[in-house]
Amino acid sequence: MIDSTSQPADSTVDLERAVQREGVTFSLFGLRRDSFSERYHLTRRGKAKRLREIVRIAKQFDIFHGLTPVKMRLMFEALGPTFVKVGQILSMRSEMLPQSFCDELSKLRADADPMPYQTVVDTLAKEYGRPIEEIFSRIDPKPLGSASLAQVHRATLITGEDVAVKVQRPGVRETMAQDVSIMRSLAKVAAKLFPDTQIIDFKGVVEELWDTFEAETDSLIEARNLAAFKKFSQPYKYMDCPAPYPELCTEHVVVMDYVDGISVSHPGQLVAAGYDLKEIGTKLVDNYATQILDEGFFHADPHPGNIIVRGGQIVLIDLGMTGRLDQRTRNVLKDMIFAVAKQDSPALADSLLRFAVASPDSEDYPSLLADLDMVVQEFGTVDLSELDIAAFLTSLTQLASRHGIEIPSSITTVGRALVTLEGLLDEFIPNVNMIQIISAHIAASQTPETMVKNEAKSLAIEGRQALHDAMAALTEMKHATRMLTRGQLRVNMELVGSEEPFQQLSDMVNRLTMALIVVGLFIGSSIVYYAGIKPVVFGIPIVGFMGYIVAFTLGCWIVLDILIKGRKKKH
Repeated sequence: MIDSTSQPADSTVDLERAVQREGVTFSLFGLRRDSFSERYHLTRRGKAKRLREIVRIAKQFDIFHGLTPVKMRLMFEALGPTFVKVGQILSMRSEMLPQSFCDELSKLRADADPMPYQTVVDTLAKEYGRPIEEIFSRIDPKPLGSASLAQVHRATLITGEDVAVKVQRPGVRETMAQDVSIMRSLAKVAAKLFPDTQIIDFKGVVEELWDTFEAETDSLIEARNLAAFKKFSQPYKYMDCPAPYPELCTEHVVVMDYVDGISVSHPGQLVAAGYDLKEIGTKLVDNYATQILDEGFFHADPHPGNIIVRGGQIVLIDLGMTGRLDQRTRNVLKDMIFAVAKQDSPALADSLLRFAVASPDSEDYPSLLADLDMVVQEFGTVDLSELDIAAFLTSLTQLASRHGIEIPSSITTVGRALVTLEGLLDEFIPNVNMIQIISAHIAASQTPETMVKNEAKSLAIEGRQALHDAMAALTEMKHATRMLTRGQLRVNMELVGSEEPFQQLSDMVNRLTMALIVVGLFIGSSIVYYAGIKPVVFGIPIVGFMGYIVAFTLGCWIVLDILIKGRKKKH
């Protein structure tokens, strides 16, 4: 535990002064109280105190004199659950951090020291507003698991059901809200003070954390996710999840069925119990492909502790982190997978550009294709068993960032989940190839009926967008026609790539003009010479002699100009 009064707050004061010097118009500590601040009881004093604590921990790890990957991971762990989440997000953003940092941050775990049992009891009593003996006949004092956000205990309801009770740590939601609010303000300051020199897109990471904050700290959302995933699992006899007890779930407590089984992190126990590891891995990956590509609703944190085998079923627990993909995004993902498999760079570019907010610059498109060629050559030619999905997603994300294509955060969530699942398979079920199973799933799902249905949905969505675009174009045409009839329309036309041909044409005209002048001077001087026009020196008319000299000089200049520019073109 770090003493919160042992260091001065000079860094905080300096930061505020720097902000004031640069004329940034908002308060770092959120003086204006909005609904978010009121909901989580955020105050200027509390945020200032937390910022001083963050600065002290940063000084403790001496980050201003160098930050190693290990030091960064340890600092995030010391800063608490919010920064652990930030580290987990950054571990998949290699376009922001070197790969060595990403690899180290991927080791971040949310495990924490257990909170006292009495704190759990007091929290439950406060949430339900009545003695817990009226709800639970027994609660095991020893936790099943303790994370930075919540703690899980096994319990028995007075009605006899065996349940797991997930209790959020008191104050953790307010602390995370405070941290996110501070980081969001700091990110805005950094964006305004250093708009063109940021190495890390800290603002993008904070906004991604901001978007997922409510979902990960609201236990009612997790209860709804459990109910939705339970419904999704019904058609699959081998897949299940705990059923929630909605009447006992609150904003800080989730009550669900207790699952007694074997974690996939213990493959030896699974084999001893008669299970086939390859079958478990194959069914898990195939169902995961169904979640992502067919349903668009998936478990976003499939680490070993969240996957249990019980009674011949694969049970996914802890649905606090889930992801959702719309039909359009799922179609783009499938198209990208097929494009890589076929080594089709233009098709991959078209799929990737469907994520772009604006149309790409026509001059940049060849560069985009060249970069995609390299990605396809690197990953499209390897055997599926050797394909490194983490490296592939990293390369694609970096490429998109270089070309100004903003990949949706939902795709980033898919990437993190797939990398987590791949790591699980590599460590505990090494004989299962995830990419091969996903590719086979996509191929098998492309039945004529499914293709027609998906195409109909895509055409409906794209047709609606095309109709809106057409109506907008007609409106613009109406304005242009009105301006044309009033004589107010002006046309600015630029011929891209036409500078060099026009320059060559200009040089040709100049040379031709000079050649005509030379010819005219020679002819005129000859007429003057033969006419004997005075004055005459040594029998030669001075005017004719000067005309010959000027014509000769200009002729030599034309020849030298042609030779010099010809050599430059060759070089």
